[in-house]
Amino acid sequence: MKQLKEDIDEFPFPFKSNDPYRFSNNSIPLNPPISIDVTSKYIEEIKLKRDLLKTVHNRCYQSTPDTYEAQWEVLNLVMHHLSDMYPDRFKLKKEKDHWSFTNLITNETESFIYRDNSSLTLEPLDVIGRHVQEDLLILMEKDNELYLEAGQLCFPGRWSLVFKLGMTFLEIHQPIPEFNDTGLGDKIRRFLLNLEAGNPFERLNWALTIGYHLDTSIETFHKWGHKQKEVTPENVGSLVHLRVERQKLFRLPKSNSILFNIHTYLLSFEDLVQNPEWRSTFYDIFTNLPDYILKYKGAYAYKDTLIEYLKKFQQHA
Repeated sequence: MKQLKEDIDEFPFPFKSNDPYRFSNNSIPLNPPISIDVTSKYIEEIKLKRDLLKTVHNRCYQSTPDTYEAQWEVLNLVMHHLSDMYPDRFKLKKEKDHWSFTNLITNETESFIYRDNSSLTLEPLDVIGRHVQEDLLILMEKDNELYLEAGQLCFPGRWSLVFKLGMTFLEIHQPIPEFNDTGLGDKIRRFLLNLEAGNPFERLNWALTIGYHLDTSIETFHKWGHKQKEVTPENVGSLVHLRVERQKLFRLPKSNSILFNIHTYLLSFEDLVQNPEWRSTFYDIFTNLPDYILKYKGAYAYKDTLIEYLKKFQQHA
């Protein structure tokens, strides 16, 4: 019960009552302007991250040579946020360019010379990414366009870093229905281009997934894709999960790039229905979603089963 309470307390429920969901730019100013969240699942998720980086590193980490300046900025930002916000768990000591970062949870210390690539055994982004639950991505701005140029991505929501590396912002999001056709994509692209250093934003993105799987990369589709067909009235509550990504955007002043980080949360519907307000709000929104959104969010195949499951609780509310 303690873990369930923590899961619900930490879960960023993405919907508001009486607010129909459609694709939009729902970014809001990030307050407080902190890039990282440490939750009760820290140890579990860091272990999973590192296991993936050990076994399929090329799938989970990619970068281009011109991203080192931005990578050091990300390392700088995240280490300071961790040590400032969680001083009982992380320490950062600096003597001019000689830095020492200690993770008291894992009992590890990273010592290096700031901005000296040779002082690290891994690239800066790959180093700091192993100490946070978030996936970390770098968008480089070139000729008034944004390109995905580096990332440590262990928990993707049905996409591939290897495939998307080097793509523009609009190319990356091309699979989203109506994203480019309606002008929404260009509107968000212009919003990102105007993002200012010192004024970060955040947004919540959501989907449905089967089972407790943080890693739903395209490369592992054979492991989880078929499970949609396994949803039944008996197991829908335990099998179907609401997947929410808390996404944060920081303009990095020296490189003029953007840090896009993603903290992924999962909550089964048998746990979600324990919160009456969430249950009612989700039911109202879900039952009014058009099919094209249901398909994109991974819910079309079992939508009726999930609706019937939720309806039982609505009737007894």
